[in-house]
Amino acid sequence: MRNLIILLFINLTYGFNFNRGINKPLFRKPQLKCELINNNNLIEHTKNTFNANKIENIRYTEFIYSAENGYIDKTYFVNNDKNIIAIDKDKNKYTIQNVNTNNEQLFSMLHDNNIDIIIDNTDYNMLQMQYGLLIYFLISFIILRYIRTNIMSNTLPELIKANFNNELKYTNTTFSDVVGIDNAKIEVEEVVEFLRDNKIYQDVGAKIPSGILLQGPPGTGKTLLARAIAGEAKVPFFSVSGSEFIEMFVGTGAARVRTLFETAKEYAPCIIFIDEIDAIGKQRSSNGMGAGNDEREQTLNQILTEMDGFETNTNVIVIAATNRIDTLDKALLRPGRFDRQIFIDNPDYNGRKEILELYIKDKPIKEIDVDKVSKKTSGFSPASLANLINEAAILTVRNNKTLITNKEIDDALDKITLGPVKKNIIRSEKNKELVAFHEAGHAVVGAFLSNFDTIGKVSIAPRGNAGGLTFLVPDENILDSGLYTRDYLMSMITFTLGGRMAEELIFGKEDITSGASNDLERVTSLAKRMVTEFGMSSKLGNVVYNDNISKNTNNMIYNEIEEIINKCNKQANKILQENMNLLKNVAKKLIDEETINSNELTELIEHYNVYKNKNI
Repeated sequence: MRNLIILLFINLTYGFNFNRGINKPLFRKPQLKCELINNNNLIEHTKNTFNANKIENIRYTEFIYSAENGYIDKTYFVNNDKNIIAIDKDKNKYTIQNVNTNNEQLFSMLHDNNIDIIIDNTDYNMLQMQYGLLIYFLISFIILRYIRTNIMSNTLPELIKANFNNELKYTNTTFSDVVGIDNAKIEVEEVVEFLRDNKIYQDVGAKIPSGILLQGPPGTGKTLLARAIAGEAKVPFFSVSGSEFIEMFVGTGAARVRTLFETAKEYAPCIIFIDEIDAIGKQRSSNGMGAGNDEREQTLNQILTEMDGFETNTNVIVIAATNRIDTLDKALLRPGRFDRQIFIDNPDYNGRKEILELYIKDKPIKEIDVDKVSKKTSGFSPASLANLINEAAILTVRNNKTLITNKEIDDALDKITLGPVKKNIIRSEKNKELVAFHEAGHAVVGAFLSNFDTIGKVSIAPRGNAGGLTFLVPDENILDSGLYTRDYLMSMITFTLGGRMAEELIFGKEDITSGASNDLERVTSLAKRMVTEFGMSSKLGNVVYNDNISKNTNNMIYNEIEEIINKCNKQANKILQENMNLLKNVAKKLIDEETINSNELTELIEHYNVYKNKNI
């Protein structure tokens, strides 16, 4: 090892040759044989040669005189032979710069006077840098090896254990703090009972799940539910993130896992909660190709071992959370490890209502219609609802108000879903009128369609890439079931075509714009899915068609798509022709006020006596 380091040092730092006692004349840039000095004195020799505190500059003629009179003992040709460092009999050092070394007489003179010639093709400063880097890497290697062999094996487990002891805590969170996910709470009630009193389960030979995996979209309350389980059972709660196990040194993560489980057993009954377990639990390569991080795989193996080693009476339950269960290793999901998997989805209408009531409980509010807000926030997670209330509170302060109202919540909802209003855009009256009639066309058509969603709001305020928008409040039953009838899908296409049809009726076919391009793309895609995926074509039947079809079949598909769109287009035209006065008044109100809510739209419809028993 020592000889290897010496050779490495020579290769990095010495680009020159040592030569003593040359018995024949040297020619231009001779290739001199290398005479290595003793290994034991190598570093000391280099320091004595190059690390002097002072090197005196002399002229070339002074150097020649000194050399011919026997004062010079040794010469170094450095910096690509442009400079000479001369050392006299008393070890004093001199430098001669910008020397023309393509001179055979110079080398002959030095040889005749028995002066050592050392040629160094590396820069002097580069030599110092290489020397410093070598020392740095040698010291770093020694330190890292010492940490690996001593600190990691002896001290690190105690440090990890102390860290987990500091993280040990009892949580005050209970099931009353967890709302909107009642089904998930029912699934974990047995766990709470087991932690409180496991005797009733042991008497009948029942085993509580050793692991519970909470899966679902981000922000659905997985961490909160885990804390509530510990709070209800009044047991210690160890909370760690999957990324905390990934360390620089291979094996450190596995040591953290061992220490975590050992500590948890000391405080049993308790709960270990591992958030974002997919950070360490991803699938391992089955064929060895593209193997992942060794540290991550060793950590995963240690978790698998620890969960296998659980005895039936340890009273330690592992709860993990992820939103990427598809990436988890199969060994982690098998029975005996994570026996129970609980899916936590975004809350339904009643769940959103409970969550909103919880979040606004301590807020200064004024006549907030929680029921209406719950209907408008389909698909929102609990975290999204919390953000909605917070944004509404911020807008309240911005508007110099002290109470949160429905207007602030509506504005906050628009901001979250569509982005802030572009207030610096100046639109012409023609453009504003065009957008107003387009959105009014959507609203009027949607208001008179049976078996369709409610119109929630119509706005021509520009947000994001949209010049205007018509908001729908979907039917909660249809949304939860995911089952859409053919009549509903036809109504969706008709509603979407209402904007373009209004443009044609008001401005003429010659003045229609490209603003409906997104609408046309959506109706074409939906009609194609009805024909090729949902089996809603009488001519093509209940068959799913992919791209690998004949030309004749492809023509039939597009004929069916065209027929569906034309039928819906005629229906939109009929509704708008019959309610032209309503269309114009809705557009006028949009131009004047930019936004019409559902109540205002209902009043307009009732005023013109065209409301046909549709609840808006």
